[in-house]
Amino acid sequence: MTRATLPQISALSLVVPDYEAGIAFYCGVLGFDLLTDIDQGHKRWVTVAPKGGGVALVLGRAENPAQTAAIGNQTGGRVFLFLETDDFHRDNRRMIAAGVAFEEPPRTEPYGIVAVWRDPFGNRWDLLQRTA
Repeated sequence: MTRATLPQISALSLVVPDYEAGIAFYCGVLGFDLLTDIDQGHKRWVTVAPKGGGVALVLGRAENPAQTAAIGNQTGGRVFLFLETDDFHRDNRRMIAAGVAFEEPPRTEPYGIVAVWRDPFGNRWDLLQRTA
């Protein structure tokens, strides 16, 4: 008997000003893997994900004024994405050295160590190390 696989979120779409800028930041600065980059004529299917797996980001180039206006504000200013790590301080130092802008110093919460940062497009993220 085979076990049924439940549906799961495999990717999230993230609007960026252009594909190259998105790839440069997520793969170059954060070290994500470039999973796909397929030319579809007027657009590309570009997906990136953290090394080791996790939910992929589909980088979608803004193609109209409404999409351009949504860059960096897809959730109305709330933290949108959560980058989880097993060593907060290592990754916090590495990201700061690479020019990532943190909005706050690290803080300890009941669930772990966390700090809010922004990608170069304005999206708010949490860097998070969960409490064991």
